[in-house]
Amino acid sequence: MPFKRVRSQKVSAIAAEQVAEAIQCGDFPVGTKLPSEFELAEQMGVSRPSIREALSALQAMGIIESKPGSGNYVLRVPSETDESRTAHLIESEAGCLEVMEARETLEPPVAALAAGKRPGDGIGRLRSALEEMYAHADRDDFDAYFESDKRFHSILAELAGNPLIRASLAPLIETMNQKVYREFTRHYYLRNVSDLRHVVDLHGEILDAIEAGDERTAYERTVEHWSRMREIWEA
Repeated sequence: MPFKRVRSQKVSAIAAEQVAEAIQCGDFPVGTKLPSEFELAEQMGVSRPSIREALSALQAMGIIESKPGSGNYVLRVPSETDESRTAHLIESEAGCLEVMEARETLEPPVAALAAGKRPGDGIGRLRSALEEMYAHADRDDFDAYFESDKRFHSILAELAGNPLIRASLAPLIETMNQKVYREFTRHYYLRNVSDLRHVVDLHGEILDAIEAGDERTAYERTVEHWSRMREIWEA
């Protein structure tokens, strides 16, 4: 049969394919700067968050690079295989917005529950993860920082003291390993040492609230963390 299977695609996947195709066609040679997010969104008739997800996928594939304060630049010419792989990467992973919505909904009450139980034996492990986050943030070592951040949230889920909650949150925390989500976080939410330190400070406030048994503050600081991330995503 001469036909291909028809499949629906995320808007961000289509946007990524278009940018990759434009690079491949020579519209944007290696080393040149891509149009701004606003310009790409206007030309394609899509939202800026969709463009951010598309660009994050292209960064994860090593096709473009983001230079803070400057823009996105072409690193290499993608092959036709790269185009399809980029779209597949977006479609095979949970969307960045979906991850943020889920974690903003589920993690604040878990932090409050942990504070209510005041788990003394787990606070040390949580503080150890926090100290690692500070150390990696000061060195601007994003990959190491991200692993410590993931450990912090995993321990937090444990401190709720409910095996069902821990099992439910585990796959959500694992989304931190997704390539598109990591690239978005690296280039938008945690762009430099200052941003990293600010986010670690917020984690420290969550920890202090849990240690003090302050359920309300633990809840509010966790909401603040995810609300801030969503605001950056939607800006």
